[in-house]
Amino acid sequence: MRVLVFGAGGMLGYTLYRHLAADSDIEVHGSLRTPLPGNYPLPARGRLHIGIDALDEAAVDALVRLVKPDALINCVGLIKQREQAQDPLAAIALNAGLPHRLARACTAAGARLIHVSTDCVFSGRKGSYRETDPADADDLYGRTKRLGEVDYGGHLTLRTSLIGHELARGISLVDWFLGQRGAVTGYGGAVFSGLPTVEIARVLRERILPRRELAGLYHLSAAPIDKDRLLRLVARQYRHDIDIHREMQPAIDRSLDSSRLRAALDYAPPAWEALIDAMHADYLQAYAPGRRSQGDAS
Repeated sequence: MRVLVFGAGGMLGYTLYRHLAADSDIEVHGSLRTPLPGNYPLPARGRLHIGIDALDEAAVDALVRLVKPDALINCVGLIKQREQAQDPLAAIALNAGLPHRLARACTAAGARLIHVSTDCVFSGRKGSYRETDPADADDLYGRTKRLGEVDYGGHLTLRTSLIGHELARGISLVDWFLGQRGAVTGYGGAVFSGLPTVEIARVLRERILPRRELAGLYHLSAAPIDKDRLLRLVARQYRHDIDIHREMQPAIDRSLDSSRLRAALDYAPPAWEALIDAMHADYLQAYAPGRRSQGDAS
């Protein structure tokens, strides 16, 4: 099987690229706008295509024709925490328009698009959202992500949320938390059901890629957990000495009901303790060496 990871330098894309390259039955390609930092490990197997602008339609189409993938996994998108996500032109182009352009290119090439969407298409007023629940987010990010969901033509959209590490120390929850000293607030009223990137990569590799017939819109989630407990698990596993003060407001529950996908894949997500253990092990293997070489010991 030949797989193209579109956006192999992002938080999900880098993890996914590494883990797919470890499978001798998969020929993995990755697209990058700029080269990866030289101090982070890359697998011996796999091929990176550098200089690919996601908004250059001709370049993207040419890459798909060149690689001829069986599946293209879209890991490109503006995340909510970045200032650029508040720019309507950028958000509409990357979050809403790009997935449909990729779907068109994949259809022409006979490939399946697997697009990764977000729990932020929901407002968080209800929780335990199913695929049939209305996407009721009223902010620019949530609305553009909903518009970008591809549920036609034999393609697949996975709604999920993710935690993990970035190559550039940045604004992801875990990296932010590990960079804090003294005390932080743990939001006990903020309920989350996403997965570490390492577990999403495992599910894609072992269960979703082999099932070409899986198409449409599905939720992928773990058991709901509030972000206070989540931070406490991370602190314990990473041995991060910090005080966490529990705060129950604001109350927001974007947890997803993924019973349809679990039944289709015969999949039961691991407990949160095991998920954090796996994320930490992946960190030690792929991220800690690069950060030490940059003089960052955290």
